[in-house]
Formats: sequence, C-alpha cells, structure tokens
Amino acid sequence: MIEEELVQYIAENLVTDPEQINLSRRDSGRTVVLKLSVAKNDMGRMIGRSGRVANSIRALLRALPSQEEGRDRRRRRVILEIE
Repeated sequence: MIEEELVQYIAENLVTDPEQINLSRRDSGRTVVLKLSVAKNDMGRMIGRSGRVANSIRALLRALPSQEEGRDRRRRRVILEIE
C-alpha cells in the first residue's frame, strides 16, 4: 500500500495531466509489480533523461521499510513498470 501511495504522489507532482495517471498493483509472493501509465506527453517527465527519474523512484521504493510482521521480515521486491 505504501508503495502505491509513494508512486502516486510522485507521479501527480511530475506530470501535467494528473487525471491520466493509472496505477495498478500485482502481488506474487515476495514480489510486487507496480504498473504506472501516464499520458504520452508526460512519459518523458516520468522517465527522465537517461532514466534518472525512473531510477530514483525505484531507489525510493527499495528504501521503504518492510511492512510484514513477525520474525520473517525479509524485504519485498518492488518492480516499477512505466508505460
């Protein structure tokens, strides 16, 4: 949940047309796949020059604390796909 909120917040503040943002989540075991789609004219803003913005968002996702309870607190792998 916190992963989605972070990506949504960043996307809303980067793009010029926030109504076109669509974010979906797919869980499979310890892996979470977030699929972000934005308007065509905002794609460059989300990816950035040489992918710097996208890679920065992925680094923030890796830095998030584990949400799981108990002794088995292994980190979840979060994959961000931008379309």
